[in-house]
Amino acid sequence: MSLKTKLLRKIVKNDAMINDPPEVYGWRVLLLACSACFGAMSFGWDSSVIGGVIVLPPFQRDYGLTGDKVAVANLSSNIVSTLQAGCFLGSLLAWPLTNRFGRKWCLIGISVVISIGIIMQSAASGNLGAIYAGRFISGVGVGAASTINPIYVSENAPRAIRGLLTGLYQLFIVTGGMIAFWINYSVSIHMTGKVQYIFPLAIQALPAVLLGLCMLLCNESPRWLATQDRWEEAKRILAQTRNLPADHPYLEEEFQEIVDQLEFERRLIGDATTWNLLKEMWTVPGNRKRAFISVFLMVCQQMTGTNAINTYAPTIFQNLGLKGTSTSLFSTGIYGIVKVTSCICFLLFMADSLGRRRSLLWTSIAQGAAMFYIGLYVRISPPIAGQAVPPAGYVALVCIFLFAAFFQFGWGPCCWIYASEIPTARLRSLNVALAAATQWLFNFVVAKSVPTMIATVGSHGYGTYLIFGSFCFSMFFFVWFFVPETKGVSLEHMDELFGVTDTDKSLTHDADDVQGEKRQTAVQVEESDRVQGQGQVGIRGPNFRNM
Repeated sequence: MSLKTKLLRKIVKNDAMINDPPEVYGWRVLLLACSACFGAMSFGWDSSVIGGVIVLPPFQRDYGLTGDKVAVANLSSNIVSTLQAGCFLGSLLAWPLTNRFGRKWCLIGISVVISIGIIMQSAASGNLGAIYAGRFISGVGVGAASTINPIYVSENAPRAIRGLLTGLYQLFIVTGGMIAFWINYSVSIHMTGKVQYIFPLAIQALPAVLLGLCMLLCNESPRWLATQDRWEEAKRILAQTRNLPADHPYLEEEFQEIVDQLEFERRLIGDATTWNLLKEMWTVPGNRKRAFISVFLMVCQQMTGTNAINTYAPTIFQNLGLKGTSTSLFSTGIYGIVKVTSCICFLLFMADSLGRRRSLLWTSIAQGAAMFYIGLYVRISPPIAGQAVPPAGYVALVCIFLFAAFFQFGWGPCCWIYASEIPTARLRSLNVALAAATQWLFNFVVAKSVPTMIATVGSHGYGTYLIFGSFCFSMFFFVWFFVPETKGVSLEHMDELFGVTDTDKSLTHDADDVQGEKRQTAVQVEESDRVQGQGQVGIRGPNFRNM
């Protein structure tokens, strides 16, 4: 047994990790996940860089961010939230596109779209229309990536470490944000003039370029290929990804589960038209429950206030008493390091061991307590201009860092893991698109409202923190009553967990079909005659079209 497998078995504690062959945890699946997650890095980078850019004096001068406090807050929120508006559109467009053209080529196209938007932002040079358009176009690409990335990774990941690999999505988000924070700090002390904000806006293109180049070297998702009836290619790629021969029992079992699940879904609802997929999602109780869980998890994720801090961290640190642009940007960089470190700890020690549900439960309370302390400090003992930050103020600053850590231990990665792993194969892209669109919609609401809330909701905006803290506490009860544990459960066995039963089939089938026994999959893997001197595996998929 390799050192890597021994280490994984010490970190990941579930039955699948014990029973599955060690070969499936090869380098291919890790590199595949990392390649796709450069789209997530664009998400974190683009969302975080603008918060530091809008406090840089050259940017404020060129884009008119001076004068009345409330007017400046409104203009800042417009510049920031344009990205989230584009992300909302992109996350919805991703669903039909990824179903039609596959995961791989959509991600490659997304890298081009993001790069075009970043070029427009960098070249705007004080033109508000150009920076609005550039951020919106980049947002379309980032939003589409937020839908497709988790799908692609979860469909390729072995079940034992699916939480770990899908959680890389969140790790790349916070890593991109951390890099953006430190670039903002660096340009604030080493550059002057327009280049001080043009450079951080332009360097955003790096993860998008890496996404396009790396995805050119990756395979398509075998589960998407199966939905297109490309059975031979699907099994070949699955064998390559799992690092196992095509006739290995583990591979045969996993491939059979994919085909059985796909046959069941097609028998349940018929051809995969948009109307049929929507009908399947909202009329089958087990699917409807999964859709509601995905949507409400994303609502809760944004209402923790995390992206308020991510986007406006320099402003918030100044609001808590830190002096100077460089000082607040430095504190923001430390905030980014805390997020990355805590996310790594979660993925290594909690995602597939402690589990998703427990992580969400305890972090709900912890996040709420941190937010309430910050709000009460700002209300009871607000920072005074020209005076040093009091001890209670430093505790409030520590609470910002603790909040970041708590979020990465639960609500950051877990929501994306749930949204991508609990749907059925045919509904996965639709479910993740719906979840991502919800995330971006409420991200937009937060990005648009927070500057105004800080300026108007109580002295120094103390009410902002109390509002987000109250949401954190309420999320505990939602998870306790409605969200089940999914660690170690294969994608094809989610139906058993969420209760898609024979009763549900009656919604879309004649009574005679429902009463009959479920027909066994007609997939046969058999040795064909030698072709040009080599044996080939012939795979005949089930004849779904005649069902």
